[in-house]
Amino acid sequence: MGLRLFLLAVLAVCLVGCGPGKITGAAPVTVIGTLPKAPTIPKGDPAAGKALFAANGCGGCHTYAPAGATGKVGPDLDKLAADAQKANQGSLDQYVATSITNPSAYVVPGYPNGVMPSFNALTPKQVGDLVAFLTQKH
Repeated sequence: MGLRLFLLAVLAVCLVGCGPGKITGAAPVTVIGTLPKAPTIPKGDPAAGKALFAANGCGGCHTYAPAGATGKVGPDLDKLAADAQKANQGSLDQYVATSITNPSAYVVPGYPNGVMPSFNALTPKQVGDLVAFLTQKH
């Protein structure tokens, strides 16, 4: 009898939350203020970016003609614009900056994820310098 009473009490407690509630659907939410924007990339210096490219060993993994790099581990950086367009994750500059600081955000098909280190230790100015170097017209 005690077990039945206990089970009945547990069932009653569970059913208390199952009242004739109101069903709601998705409703638009009004944003007060402004939505956050993607961080802006400081205008960089391509010459400083070239030095950073060399100092961080980027050419060991990537091909990039302006650096004389012929690495084959990572994507060919001479094709950055096409890769950025396929990724569809913002402007070329934003794509390149994200690829430097969060390389797993988008991985070019055919290349393994987790191989490229994250360069979070770079300052925003250094990232801007690398972006300027990597996106220059050549």
